[in-house]
Amino acid sequence: MRFSAKKYIISLITFAMSLIAISASADTLNAIKEKGEVTIGVANEVPYGYTTADGKPAGEAPSIAVHVLHELGVKKVNVVVTEFGSLIPGLRAGRFDVIAAGMYVTPKRCKQVLFSNPTYSIGEGFLVKNGNPAKLHGYADVKKKSVKLGVMSGAVEYGYAKDFGIDMSKIVTLPDYPSGVAALKAGRIDALAGTSLTMATLAHKDSHVELAQPFDALIINGKSVKGYGAFGFRPGDKSLRDAFNKELSTFIGSKEHLALVKPYGFGTYTLPGDVTTAKLCK
Repeated sequence: MRFSAKKYIISLITFAMSLIAISASADTLNAIKEKGEVTIGVANEVPYGYTTADGKPAGEAPSIAVHVLHELGVKKVNVVVTEFGSLIPGLRAGRFDVIAAGMYVTPKRCKQVLFSNPTYSIGEGFLVKNGNPAKLHGYADVKKKSVKLGVMSGAVEYGYAKDFGIDMSKIVTLPDYPSGVAALKAGRIDALAGTSLTMATLAHKDSHVELAQPFDALIINGKSVKGYGAFGFRPGDKSLRDAFNKELSTFIGSKEHLALVKPYGFGTYTLPGDVTTAKLCK
C-alpha cells in the first residue's frame, strides 16, 4: 500500500479531536463540580419540566434535578427552555448538560443519549372539548372515526399512533401543548394526546376542555403502554449519569421525594417500581 503522509496526519488529527471530545464530555461531572454550576434543558411542559415567571426551574424533573445536583455539590442550576423535539439535539450540541423534562426512555432515544433510571411511570390520556363531542375514549376510537388527533413534536404519542395502526393523515403535529389546546378549541383537532397527568393539568387550567373519561388503556402488540420518565445525558457523560443514579437510588420513593413532587400531581402511584433503564432500552 502506498504511504500518504498527508492522509496519515489528517487521521492523527481526527483521532486526537475525537479523544478530546470524548474526554471533555467525560469530564462534565468534574467540570460542573469545580464550577458549582450546571445547565439543564426543559420543554416548558407542566408538570414535568418548566420555568416559573421569574425563570426558576419547576416541575417534577427540574425539582429532582436541583436536589440531586445540590447533593453532588452543584448549587447553581441554570435552565434552557426549548421545544421538546429540540431537547436531544440541544443536549448533544452542548446547549445544556442534562435533559430534565421527564423524557420517556425508549430504545430509539437510548441510541442517542444516556438515561438515568426512571423517576416516574404514567399512562396515556386525551384532552377533548367539554362533553367530548367526538366521543373519543382511546386510540381505537381515533382509528375507526373520521377525526384528527394532535400530538406534540418529538413526543412518543406520534409513535404510539403509528404503531397502533392509525392513518397518519389523522395526526396533527404541534410544537407544544399550549398550541395543542389552541388547536383543540379552534376545532383543528378533535383530541390532544399526551400523558394522563399532562392532560389533566391542561384541563384544570382551561374551562373549555376536559380529560377524556373513561380512557381505554393503550395496548400495542399485546403490551400495555406506560411511559417511564428519566434524565438524559450525553453519551460520553457516563460518570455524571452514574452519579445521578446513585443519588436517585436512595431518594426516589422517600418521604422527601414524595413531598417534593406532590405539588405537581406525582405520588406513590407514579413511582416506577423496580423498572430500570437497562430494561427499557432493550
